[in-house]
Amino acid sequence: MAKAFASQGDMAEKKTSFTEIGEGLYAFTAEGDPNSGVIIGDDSVMIVEAQATPRLANKVIDCVRSVTDKPISHVVLTHYHAVRVLGASAFGASQIIMSDIARAMVVERGQEDWDSEFQRFPRLFEGHESIPGLTWPTTTFNDQMTVYLGKRKVEIKQIGRAHTAGDAVIWVPDAQTMFTGDIVEYHSACYCGDGHFSDWGRTLDAVKAYDPQSIAPGRGDALIGREMVEVALESTRDFVDSTYRPAQKVAARGGSLKDAWDAVRDACDPKFKDYAIYEHCLPFNVARAYDEARGIDTPRIWTAQRDIEMWEQLQA
Repeated sequence: MAKAFASQGDMAEKKTSFTEIGEGLYAFTAEGDPNSGVIIGDDSVMIVEAQATPRLANKVIDCVRSVTDKPISHVVLTHYHAVRVLGASAFGASQIIMSDIARAMVVERGQEDWDSEFQRFPRLFEGHESIPGLTWPTTTFNDQMTVYLGKRKVEIKQIGRAHTAGDAVIWVPDAQTMFTGDIVEYHSACYCGDGHFSDWGRTLDAVKAYDPQSIAPGRGDALIGREMVEVALESTRDFVDSTYRPAQKVAARGGSLKDAWDAVRDACDPKFKDYAIYEHCLPFNVARAYDEARGIDTPRIWTAQRDIEMWEQLQA
């Protein structure tokens, strides 16, 4: 293969940041690696996204302990992807929360996703021996639920399909702050391999309707202030549209997956080539966009074997 598969060539340790985005609210970021969020309540702490391994989760815990000694009571997982959930055991939380749909996706494709992502992200899975197995929620919800961390109200909601069918956002109304998972990214490619392109824009509209003052995105820097939030929302929208529309046109005329690849590259390279994990994501994104444009609503399950076959067809 001409290009190192996915992120296999990206083995340099990333610099982490721990940024306060509201009172008692923090974003843990790492140069385009998966982010985590921290919500400090009166008596306990909620974590948003668990990282890929307990080793990486412990980096988040170290940051939490730099600002509070309150126990970690809840872990909320915005979707099912392995790089987001397999570090959950490190937090020792009594409640692990997912949407009903996200849990169903763990049942349907959780092991295949783990095997696939393990192959794609070797650096993120260093120390994988400490992962006890698939992460299962203790608590699930349909549409929305509310958690009170003492007096602090935290709303966990599904506001539309985007990155996956089971996406959830976490809204902290007292600070007008949202944790979006991979629905929103900042200067990082959206991974769309399990996404729903036709719904994504409406879901971004739903995020915008909350008028968030700050957002912790799925990847990239914390978004503080309405101006930075607006930039991230519109760049995410542009990325998704610039991927789907060319693939849609190719599919409409009966073109091939390779034709779609060429058309998407022409549209996206000039604008997004310097984004984090861009080359990693692009083949998976094109494959999913081409499928959706041909009427396949439920994303096909990625396996380690399917990953390699697709990569050799498009990215080699």
